[in-house]
Amino acid sequence: MSMRVLIACEKFGLVREAFKARGHDAWSCDLEPSTGQHIVADVLTILDRGWDLLIAHPPCTYLCAAGIHRNACNPKRQLKTEEAVRFAARIFDCRINRVAVENPVGILSTRYRKPDQIIQPYMFGHDASKATCLWLRNLARLKPTMHIPPVMIGGLPRWGNQTDSGQNNLPESESRSDSRSKTYYGIAQAMANQWGHNG
Repeated sequence: MSMRVLIACEKFGLVREAFKARGHDAWSCDLEPSTGQHIVADVLTILDRGWDLLIAHPPCTYLCAAGIHRNACNPKRQLKTEEAVRFAARIFDCRINRVAVENPVGILSTRYRKPDQIIQPYMFGHDASKATCLWLRNLARLKPTMHIPPVMIGGLPRWGNQTDSGQNNLPESESRSDSRSKTYYGIAQAMANQWGHNG
């Protein structure tokens, strides 16, 4: 049965398109424009439009572990973190029946609650490591679809997106943040395949 699916804070449409390919009325929403079935708006203003499923990717700039380390000497960043925590909590606590909120490891685990699941791209067919937390309501934990093993560097596991020291190997650039925030195709497909049904 077709569902109305909202993908919040998604610029690239990968999750939206995965659900659309399975016959769902799927829309993305972000403050920035995008292509396809996309709503330019603050997602909090459209949560009451009869959605069956919400998958949200709140911006992680002020929530992720790397961002939190920069807050100690910057009160303005601390305020932004407080706003970001409240925003993520309001999304998760909305009245939509089935909700998933996705974010990297960071402050939500202690300021909101522990995640229901932590997934990795290498569990879904990608030669990449990026620990991603999922907070779920009325949704099953995602089942891994294809495990990609690491190579061992100095006795430590490393995937294709990592340097030998374990850091992400994307060079600093204006597009780095966008590239890192893009949902991996295998994860988007797993969400649509495993959550794309009513009941």
